[in-house]
Amino acid sequence: MSTSDHSRPSTLAGVQTDVKITEQVLPEGSVDPVYQARAELLNDTIQRIGMGRYQKWHLFIVAGFGWLADILWIVVAGIILAPVVQEFKVQGPFLSLSTNIGLLVGALGWSAGSDVWGRKVSFNITLAIVGVFAMIAAASPNFTALAVFAALWSVGVGGNFPVDSAIFLEFLPATHQWLLTVLAIWSAFGALIASLVAWAILPNFSCEATATECKRSDNIGWRYYLIIMGGLMIILWVFRFFVFKLHESPKYLMGRGKLQEAVRVIHAVAKYNGRDADLTVEQLEEAGAPREISERTKEEDAQALRPPAMDTSALGAFRRTLREYDSSLIKMLFATPKLAFSTSLIIAVWAIIGLAVPLYNAFIPYYLSSRGAAYGDGSVYITYRNNVIIGLVALPAAPFGGWAVEIPRVGRKGTLSVFTILTGVFLFLSTTARTSNALLGWNCGYSFANNVSTDGIAS
Repeated sequence: MSTSDHSRPSTLAGVQTDVKITEQVLPEGSVDPVYQARAELLNDTIQRIGMGRYQKWHLFIVAGFGWLADILWIVVAGIILAPVVQEFKVQGPFLSLSTNIGLLVGALGWSAGSDVWGRKVSFNITLAIVGVFAMIAAASPNFTALAVFAALWSVGVGGNFPVDSAIFLEFLPATHQWLLTVLAIWSAFGALIASLVAWAILPNFSCEATATECKRSDNIGWRYYLIIMGGLMIILWVFRFFVFKLHESPKYLMGRGKLQEAVRVIHAVAKYNGRDADLTVEQLEEAGAPREISERTKEEDAQALRPPAMDTSALGAFRRTLREYDSSLIKMLFATPKLAFSTSLIIAVWAIIGLAVPLYNAFIPYYLSSRGAAYGDGSVYITYRNNVIIGLVALPAAPFGGWAVEIPRVGRKGTLSVFTILTGVFLFLSTTARTSNALLGWNCGYSFANNVSTDGIAS
């Protein structure tokens, strides 16, 4: 990542902040006008401060931990699937079901809760939850216990992606929000780390895929694996909680009426970046006030300058979150035939990719293992070696996607379209494989194309 502070060309053009886009899309009055005005003032101030050490290196790294964990634990669930099925003689999809239930609960709970108790709390606690329950899961006496603990660790995982992305974006100048795409490189590192550790541990402590009997003493590898992965999450949590000083989101503080704290955070970030910030509490207080003042009396003028009251309670913050899902706003997405088509297309793309990609990724190790056994050229060692290679191929996808979405005439739509098609093509071609090496080759193509396309969606 360049350390230059010169703005990179962006579809946001340096002025299209999330608040201004909201004004263009949502009807007047659907968003608290005071909140909207103050949020725009905060965005403008962050834009003037620009990129610096806080965002470029520190926040990029610790927010990346969440993206790393998000993919790492999807891969972990897939990697332990084969040995777990062999040991407990159960239906493998039930483990995937339990993790996805946990992910859903976590995504809904942590994202909504971060508007009530703050981004910082959610940011600091999720990795600890993942680590603790993963290590407890290693001692599971049966499949039911494992499924329960997998759901619990997934509750923590589910909060990482939305909360970490929100914190990262809320501290970024509008001209640099393309960095959210590059942040996805942490996902590739997560998949690679999970695969490398599995390759080192599982071949030596797992039953072979062709074994007719699999005792716990012969299949202890997945338990060691969960302890190591859970320990890694605890290490990352310690780094977040004790080493890096995370500032609470200024927008959250403003929404809760803590204007002095919001201004203090802005000045602290500016100072850390070696810049100056001119934002004052008075400016935030006056944001949203009428500009035209009646000349009847000075007292009336002073009254007119006061901004309308904003609900700064936790319930008020929660209501602002729920207001985004008001049925009248959803109906607006289908107001015209063109808008209805675009909305339906986006929903369909998200639904299909959201179903297909996690489902396939969760079963890649099991697929490699079972196909290798069927081809007669597989082993536990080859399965996890191939999984590492697939993870390595995904590494350049994030920086490539970050570059591709900014290409004129290509952009996000072009990148997403081309690489989504390629993802499907590689999956179809993988069905023609008759050896483990051929299956590996097609899955490497899938891994790169899939990571580029999903990063394009995230941006």
